[in-house]
Amino acid sequence: MIRSLVILAATAWALSTALPAWAQAEEATIYRDTNFRGPAVAVSRPNPNMQLNFQVFSLRVSRTPWELCSQPNFRGTCITIRQSTADLRRSYNWPGPLQSMRPADGGWGGGGGGGPTPQQSLRGMASEFFPAPREGRGSSAQRVLACTGAGNSTANCAAQTADRFCRSNGWAGSARELMETVNRRVYLADVLCVRSGY
Repeated sequence: MIRSLVILAATAWALSTALPAWAQAEEATIYRDTNFRGPAVAVSRPNPNMQLNFQVFSLRVSRTPWELCSQPNFRGTCITIRQSTADLRRSYNWPGPLQSMRPADGGWGGGGGGGPTPQQSLRGMASEFFPAPREGRGSSAQRVLACTGAGNSTANCAAQTADRFCRSNGWAGSARELMETVNRRVYLADVLCVRSGY
């Protein structure tokens, strides 16, 4: 009996250490109303389609930052929340509808605007994927803004910025890029730099 318990405990420990970072992430709790009131839902893993029947206006998190998006599959207006927030509308200009959310680090260590996080990428023979593109070196590296001009960020402007970013890293251009809103600033995200076919 004791031997079985030891084996079971060792197996559980091995499984928990083998999980990706998001699977070990702490829960986030979303609330319909401000000040952590109203119906609530606890979320502990990425959910690309929340199917909520209410809007969300407050969120409790511990140490793990979470990305909230207004459309399914992490699209639409997306914000990254690093601390519990009693009024998402006032603090982040959040529109209310929440259709997908996930831990912001996602095991990459990306997310957030600026800071000392090093450039993360996955390089292959014909392409390189940058989940949170950065410019600069070491502790001065900063997230790449999707558009630097005045006005709203557009997909066309983000594509041009992504092309410039890819060329500066030795690639022909960007085959795909997304925009991520963090603290009301719009950054490039999930940029796929390629040699051809962009």
